[in-house]
Amino acid sequence: MFNPEFLATDNNEGQGHEANALIQYLQDQPADVLQRVAKSASPEIQEIIRHNVQGLLGMLPGEQFEVKVTSNKDNLASLLASAMMTGYFLRQMEQRKQLEETLLSDEEMSVDPDKI
Repeated sequence: MFNPEFLATDNNEGQGHEANALIQYLQDQPADVLQRVAKSASPEIQEIIRHNVQGLLGMLPGEQFEVKVTSNKDNLASLLASAMMTGYFLRQMEQRKQLEETLLSDEEMSVDPDKI
């Protein structure tokens, strides 16, 4: 799912830009940590992120078109950061949904509005 080689490039590229702190942080992480984090996303979250990234890049069918996407490192880093933030947001919302479902299904935890 996640290819750690994606981050193995020099993020300064001689342009005089300061190093992207997020990419530097990701480069410093062991590959197994990145794999574990990537695998922890539910299939639903993976689907939403995949759809989001495809929407950003375009969704021409590969079997009918020769699709090539080009970008520079800064734009690619922005796409990665956006996908990560979307993933964190979706995971928090998923956890909130699970908590609400648990609380609503547990009658002992339910609040009776007449007793308030």
